[in-house]
Amino acid sequence: MRYPNLGEMMTIQAKRWKNKPLVYFEDKVYTYMQVEKMANKAARMLKEKGLKKGDKVAVIMENSAHYIISLVTIFKTGAIAIPVNNMLRESEFAYILNDSYTKFVFLSEKYAEYASYLKDNVSSLEDVLSWEKINCNSINVTEASAPFSDEPLEYNFNYDDLAFFIYTSGTPGHPKGAMLSHGNMLNDAKYIDDALKWQPSKRFLLFLPIFHSYTLMTSVLYPMYLGCSIIMFASVMELKTKKFRQTLIFKRPKVMVGVPQIYQALIKAQMPKWFIKLFYPIELHISGGAPISADTLDAFEKKFGVPIVEGYGLSEAAPVVAVNTVEYHRADSVGKPMPGIQVKIVDEEENEVPVGEVGELIIKGGNVMKGYYHMPKATDDAIRNGWLFTGDFAKLDEDGFIYIVDRKKDLIISKGMNVYPREVEDVIKQLDGIEAVAVIGVPIEGRDEMILAYVMKNENSNITVSDIKTHLKERLASFKTPKHIFMVDELPLTATGKVLKRELKAKVLSGKFKID
Repeated sequence: MRYPNLGEMMTIQAKRWKNKPLVYFEDKVYTYMQVEKMANKAARMLKEKGLKKGDKVAVIMENSAHYIISLVTIFKTGAIAIPVNNMLRESEFAYILNDSYTKFVFLSEKYAEYASYLKDNVSSLEDVLSWEKINCNSINVTEASAPFSDEPLEYNFNYDDLAFFIYTSGTPGHPKGAMLSHGNMLNDAKYIDDALKWQPSKRFLLFLPIFHSYTLMTSVLYPMYLGCSIIMFASVMELKTKKFRQTLIFKRPKVMVGVPQIYQALIKAQMPKWFIKLFYPIELHISGGAPISADTLDAFEKKFGVPIVEGYGLSEAAPVVAVNTVEYHRADSVGKPMPGIQVKIVDEEENEVPVGEVGELIIKGGNVMKGYYHMPKATDDAIRNGWLFTGDFAKLDEDGFIYIVDRKKDLIISKGMNVYPREVEDVIKQLDGIEAVAVIGVPIEGRDEMILAYVMKNENSNITVSDIKTHLKERLASFKTPKHIFMVDELPLTATGKVLKRELKAKVLSGKFKID
C-alpha cells in the first residue's frame, strides 16, 4: 500500500491494528492506538503554539517509547524531524539546531541540563519540550496536550514534502543536513519489504540508538510500515543483562538489527547450547553500519543456527540500498540492490566500468535525498543527473551482488598506487586474536601518504606487532604494508561501530602517535 505521508501511515496503521503493541519498553506496552492518540494530542498542542508545516523539531533523547511518540507527533504536524546524535557535546547540539533553524526540541530528563544552554545559544529555538516533569522550564507535553482532541489533524502535506533532516559527518564540527522527504522514507520501507517480504506478526528487537538513520529505518519506520511490534531496549548494554535473556524467552522477538560488534559479542557470550536450542527465537539477523567479516558470519551461524544477512546503505539514501536475503546471499557482499533501486559502478570520468572492476558506486531511486540543507555545492557534488554518488569504492559480480571495497575518502596513495584500507584490514583480521583494525593514510610533506595500522587484540591474545608484520609481508605488496602498527586498547567508534578514522588522523597530526 502507498501511504500519502508518514503521519497518515500511523493513522491508518492505528485503525488497522488498534490494540496491537507497537512498542514494548521497560515494563510498559504502548499500542498502535495509544501512540496515535498521544501523538495527535501533542501535535494539536504544538500547532496551537505556532508550529507550522516545514518548521524544524529536534529530538535529543536516549532510546525510549517517548522517542518514537515524539517522531510520530512531528510527522503529524508536517514539521521536519531532526534526530540528533545524543553523544555529541552541547556546542555540537547547538550547531545542528542553529544550522537547521530548529523551533522546538524534545529533551528527555537525561539531557535536561542542556536546556538552558540551548535556549541561550540557539536563536531560532522557541521552547523545550519534554514528556516528563523536568526542572528546566520546559513544556511538559503530557500535561499541556491533555485538553486537546486525540483525533488526527488534517494532513496538508504530501509525499514530496520534507520529513527528516539527518545530519551526517562532514568537515569536523560541521555536519551536513541530508534532506529526506516522506516519500524517500516510505519508498525505502517499501523497497526493504519487497526484498525481505516479512509479515506483521514478526517482532523487531531494537537496541541501537534511534538517532542513527540505520536504526531509524530498519527498527522503527519499517516495522511501523509493516504493522509489527518493536521490543525496545534503552541501550546495547542491556544485552549483557538477565533482562535480555528473559526478553528472548517471553517476548519472542523474530528480527534483530545489529552491527558487527554486537554479533562478535554474542559469539563470545556464555550462552548454553540447550538455551540456544530451546529458547533462542530470532529468525533473521541483519548487520549494517560497518563491514562484517566472513569469519564472524560463519562463527555466528555455527553457534546459533541462524544466518546473519549483511546490507548496505547511507543516510543520503534513507538509508538502505542493498541487502542480502536468507535465500540469496554471498559472503563479503552487501547483497543486491533492493527492488526499485538502480546501481552503477563508474570511473572518475563517470563512465560505467566492466563487471568485476572497482569504481565509485552510484545509485538512483525514490529513496535518494533531496539534497543537503542550504548547501547547494555539496548537493551538486553528491547528486548528478539524478544519481547519488556514494563516495564508496565497490564492484559488482556477474549476478549483481555488490562488494564494497572502501570509502573513497579513505583511499590512500602510496608510491603512486591506490591502497584500499579495507584490503589491508581484512588481511590483518585473518590472524587469530584480533578484535578490530583500522588502517589510515597520513599525508607527509614531500612524500607519499604514510600507511598506519591500529590494532585491538583480544584480551587473552599474545599476538605482537612483529607477528602482524610477518603475516603482512607474506601476503601484501610492499606499497600496501603499514609503515607503523600501533597496538591500542580501544578505537574511536560511531554509534553503529564504524571507526572514526578522522579522529585517528587528528591524533597523529597532533603528535599523540609518534611517526617518522
